[in-house]
Amino acid sequence: MDACRCKKVDRPPVWLMRQAGRALPEYRALKEGKTFVELVRTPELAAEATLQPITRFGFDAAILFSDILIVPEAMGQAYTFRESGGVEMEFPIRTTEDVKRLDESHVPERLGYVAEALKLIKPRLDGKTALLGFAGSPWTLANYMIEGTSARESTRARGLLHEEPALFGALMEKITRGVIDALKLQIAAGVEAVQIFDSCGGLLAPSHFEQGSGRWMRSVVEAIRREVPVIVFSKGTHGCWSPLANTGANVIGLDWTVDMPRVASILPKYVAVQGNLDPILLTTRPEIVAAETLRLLRSMQGRPGYIFNLGHGVPPTAKTECIQALVDTVKAFV
Repeated sequence: MDACRCKKVDRPPVWLMRQAGRALPEYRALKEGKTFVELVRTPELAAEATLQPITRFGFDAAILFSDILIVPEAMGQAYTFRESGGVEMEFPIRTTEDVKRLDESHVPERLGYVAEALKLIKPRLDGKTALLGFAGSPWTLANYMIEGTSARESTRARGLLHEEPALFGALMEKITRGVIDALKLQIAAGVEAVQIFDSCGGLLAPSHFEQGSGRWMRSVVEAIRREVPVIVFSKGTHGCWSPLANTGANVIGLDWTVDMPRVASILPKYVAVQGNLDPILLTTRPEIVAAETLRLLRSMQGRPGYIFNLGHGVPPTAKTECIQALVDTVKAFV
């Protein structure tokens, strides 16, 4: 975990974001006849899905196989995946009564299966591979919960932020407490760092990022950062580097659409950076992946606290030989 504390290392750790295993044939075999939600809720299956990419590629960190929507579900808003694609929440959050239906006080006990999975994973890593937990940011979860489905444009959530700030605040306070408890449960079960995925952060105007997302992530970070390092990844949030640094995160993850060396030079030196290879490269050819990986590594050479990663999740069409080329290139870099 040295990179999280901005110490210089011989080479950057290589971590891939969530869903690193979904392109693997062994994952497809594990999932056959089961739903994604079944995998998430069954500790033995979640543990196996977490470990498969480590077994095959030897990443420096294992990331818990789970889903960001387990927190809303534990608060009383269940979710399913539609056959046609996308997520459907049990009911959308639109009124004060809808917010009152949510109960964040039982999140730890309802997420007991997460702790069980982590306790199965930890011994199998044998102290050689870091174990990471994660949660969605309060703003990202609010988008799904308010829209009632997969959040793409965030129209209802942004509208609630502006039109009914008191209701928006009441909802965000509940979600924030739920996220904190979910992450504390993971920390107690043995994770060595956690990631907050602000996947909808870029949907906010820079002038409203702090109000809609930044302040809530800061509350989460403040509650847990003394226990483990915290990584914040806010997709598409390109005009908000100061608010992101002000969350107190140890590490800021960057997507593939920004110039990593330039952003790293803007952020405080005590904040580590993570990213930001274009995930689509994993669907091309190994020699292309190796060349682009090497280019990124060279551009970040000498910047303490750099973690090599993708700029977003692993595409389901990623090729195993391309992932292997990425790993080999990083591990050979000095």
